[in-house]
Amino acid sequence: MTKRAKKTEAEWKSVLSSEQYRVTRLKGTERPFTGEYWDCDRDGVYHCRCCGEPLFLSDTKFDAGCGWPSFFAPATAGGISEHRDTSHGMIRTEVTCSNCGAHLGHVFTDG
Repeated sequence: MTKRAKKTEAEWKSVLSSEQYRVTRLKGTERPFTGEYWDCDRDGVYHCRCCGEPLFLSDTKFDAGCGWPSFFAPATAGGISEHRDTSHGMIRTEVTCSNCGAHLGHVFTDG
């Protein structure tokens, strides 16, 4: 996978909506059961909102009952990165796009 040139915060703000910027660049969270893709059942590939890299295949999506899209495998090896996240008094695993660093969500083992 080829790493793309990094954008400045001003460049990200100019190409993303305020909600997309808040979630992907500031590690925000959409309200559960509200996002564009939480109940999407079309066949295809889910791409990074920021850089377009393929992240997940529709046949790896499952309903975890949490209100956010859930997947059991990335589209390609190395397409996503996992990081230890100790924010908000919790120990979690954050998932990001390996290409541009966009925040994608967290790993939960109860799904």
